[in-house]
Amino acid sequence: MTSAKPNVGAPIGEMSFHSAASADLLTIGQNKDRWTMLFVYRGKHCPRCKRFLNKLNAVLSDWTDVLDVVVVSADTKEKAQADLAEFGWDFDLGYGMTESQMRSLGLYVSMPLSEAETTGVFAEPGAFAIRPNGTLMLVDISNGPAARPDLEELLDGMKFNIDNDRPERGTA
Repeated sequence: MTSAKPNVGAPIGEMSFHSAASADLLTIGQNKDRWTMLFVYRGKHCPRCKRFLNKLNAVLSDWTDVLDVVVVSADTKEKAQADLAEFGWDFDLGYGMTESQMRSLGLYVSMPLSEAETTGVFAEPGAFAIRPNGTLMLVDISNGPAARPDLEELLDGMKFNIDNDRPERGTA
């Protein structure tokens, strides 16, 4: 079953995820003062995700100068907290993304190849820029772990988009 493309320029719809670092909920899609970048990763089982997220953490202050950063997977609380403890990431790390949330974002959804990989469905990688009014501005999704956005280029592009109030693209 495939997911429909998300509608850029439309409200993303409010979504909440449990925080691996606290009892708080991480919420996206609501009206707020700042832009948000949501990064979806495959989960604890994915070494490529760890490399990408370690790179993100290394430049996180450059990102948070411009927008809020939320990272989420379908992992359990225990898996997300184990990653947080192992890697010491500073970004907001969420867990428990549902299949319904994955599909509403247009993400590719995969079944584990074995129980050694993971035990439930999980989302393939995605990045979503969300305007302060909760509308979706930019979408980058992949159907596998090897294709990820270049963090420097993406941030540079987001700065340009924000500073120049650029419209959504790909709407024709």
